[in-house]
Amino acid sequence: MKQMKYLLDEEEIPKAWYNIQADLPSPLDPPINPATKEPIGPQDLARIFPMELIKQEVSQERWIPIPEEVRDVYRIWRPTPLYRALRLEKALKTPARIYYKWEGVSPPGSHKPNTAVAQAYYNMKEGVQRLATETGAGQWGSALAFGTMLFGLKCTVYMVRVSYDQKPYRRILMETWGAECVPSPSNRTEYGRRVLKEDPNNPGSLGIAISEAIEDAATHDDTKYSLGSVLNHVLLHQTVIGLEAKKQLELAGDYPDVIFGCVGGGSNFSGLVFPFLADKLTGKKPELRAVSCEPKACPTLTKGPYMYDFGDTAAMTPLLKMYTLGHCFVPPPIHAGGLRYHGDAPLLCKLTHEGYMEAAAYHQTEVFNAAKLFAETEGFIPAPETSHAIKGVVDEALRCRETGEERVILFNNSGHGHFDLAAYDAFLRGKLVDYEYPEKLVKEAIAKIPKV
Repeated sequence: MKQMKYLLDEEEIPKAWYNIQADLPSPLDPPINPATKEPIGPQDLARIFPMELIKQEVSQERWIPIPEEVRDVYRIWRPTPLYRALRLEKALKTPARIYYKWEGVSPPGSHKPNTAVAQAYYNMKEGVQRLATETGAGQWGSALAFGTMLFGLKCTVYMVRVSYDQKPYRRILMETWGAECVPSPSNRTEYGRRVLKEDPNNPGSLGIAISEAIEDAATHDDTKYSLGSVLNHVLLHQTVIGLEAKKQLELAGDYPDVIFGCVGGGSNFSGLVFPFLADKLTGKKPELRAVSCEPKACPTLTKGPYMYDFGDTAAMTPLLKMYTLGHCFVPPPIHAGGLRYHGDAPLLCKLTHEGYMEAAAYHQTEVFNAAKLFAETEGFIPAPETSHAIKGVVDEALRCRETGEERVILFNNSGHGHFDLAAYDAFLRGKLVDYEYPEKLVKEAIAKIPKV
């Protein structure tokens, strides 16, 4: 009988995060001060981030030690299991071997607490009393609520309005762990009030919610800002996923030929793929493929230009070099709320631009078809975000069926869909809408990006 899952002991939780910046062929383009057009320094970030996270953001060290207090919390759910998708393979009649890392076993139900716990810890150590953040589908907001609860901090979450309405149980989860959840755009901030004045029915976006959270942190001395994706230190913390997966695939006697992950900001996929990409960057596995899977309604990597842009809608962040649809762009209200972001992580974008990674985009109906097949075969109901990766996996497995290739496929099953059942209900009743790429709106948004 073929082995279905591969488990590690608690003592095998990584003791250090992997920093891919140490192995990049050339340095990452620095964040730029929009006023001076010069690279920003640590002092520019100290107002909203604790110094230890700022150091991690710019570090060139290959390994960053994980504090024992953080590893001790990780033990609640880590190491997470690696599954061989035997039933999915059989249903697809593919010679490919499919593996997935299952991050849905964390208390918040996703990969997000890997960094939420670390960020809460570092803020606590510096005497911060409250964290302000944004969330799309609610996975990040619930993860930070979980982390701040464990380390005794208060938490305010600005949740994108359309997701706030679609996913009330994520809000309830945050509130159960002691956080305050505010629909964004809100009347809580000056920027939120401005957005609502222009459009009282604005569905919100991650860019708007980020602006509100940053404004909140910048105007309160006891508060710092926390981001769940995009930034280097966030991707760094997520590498526990890939480091564990490497050990587990060694137990299976396999190594991936191609790795898939959903990408909105880039943290879950980077966390899985970066420890493997280290082998590609150093020449050990030059043929390894890494495919980012995104929605066609918000096709940042597949349609956006590679340029400097703001990370938020109000233009409060430094300028980041990334693929972008324009910081003013408000994506259509797809159910994969965590993927409704105009940009992507600079590290992931650089590796994509230089050909080490690639990207694919899908409509939400075909994504949910893949999710339903996965649920029918593997049993787990995946989050709508994760389901984009599953669509990529299914397509690759079917291609292998046609060619006869025995490829090894790995993907990150980044979270469960238990709080997304309204989206599944819409899909099962034929009510899902496929939003076309809004080219005109994107062109208008890109035209507003300042030149660097």
